Amino acid sequence: MTDTDHSAPGAPDIAARAAATSLLLVAESTDRLLRTVAALDPEALAGPSALPGWTRGHVLAHIARNADSLVNLLDGARTGTDIPQYATPETRDRDIEAGAPRPLDVQLADVRDSSARFTAAAAELDEKAWTAEVRHRAGFTFEASEIPWKRLMEVEYHHVDLAAGHTPAHWPEEFATAEFRRLAAKLDGAPGLPAVQLVAEDTGERARIGDRDGEPALTAEGPVRALTAWLSGRSAGDGLQVHRGDRLLSDARAALPELPPLG
Repeated sequence: MTDTDHSAPGAPDIAARAAATSLLLVAESTDRLLRTVAALDPEALAGPSALPGWTRGHVLAHIARNADSLVNLLDGARTGTDIPQYATPETRDRDIEAGAPRPLDVQLADVRDSSARFTAAAAELDEKAWTAEVRHRAGFTFEASEIPWKRLMEVEYHHVDLAAGHTPAHWPEEFATAEFRRLAAKLDGAPGLPAVQLVAEDTGERARIGDRDGEPALTAEGPVRALTAWLSGRSAGDGLQVHRGDRLLSDARAALPELPPLG
């Protein structure tokens, strides 16, 4: 599962508005995902996804169980109790494995119904509840208003991982831009990573990742979606141009450094 530092202010009304904005994006992204799943060949579920060791069935089972795990966090925020995201790490992994081989109609219904449960649980939170602290399965805490964005990340990133025609080029610009900022911030000063200047030619976003000493030797330019795809591990640098000083390098994929795992 992917993580995020996408933050929302702590005032209840502002937190609630931030959550509502993200929930609208989640609804749109979920609709796109469901259309992709409905159009799949039933035999395709057993084929490999873009995630090592996972079939498309594994990805869909994970997306569904993630929705239910976030319902747990939403219920905890609403009731003021510390409800674990997953009962145990073993339960999470076992449920994904058990759900992976199910037929297409069952997978589609599970993704649709679990997404509806997530939407219904979010609708029950009042403004104050959106400022409650909840606990991620990895142990860190965050404000409940961030839960919808976490769900958006799961849907958008794993829609790409499904390897069924949805690519980073299909990401909403708002999502790609916010994730560009988040991922670049996490990699700013990353130990052992050479400095790279990032330039989004379509949105004007700029960031620097890697070593903070000296001027970056490399500049990677391209659409914000392509930059976010590389930063998130969804591409090897497709759609980017890489310069070393004033010289355009012929193979961007070979020129870009290997990024550390983001956790």
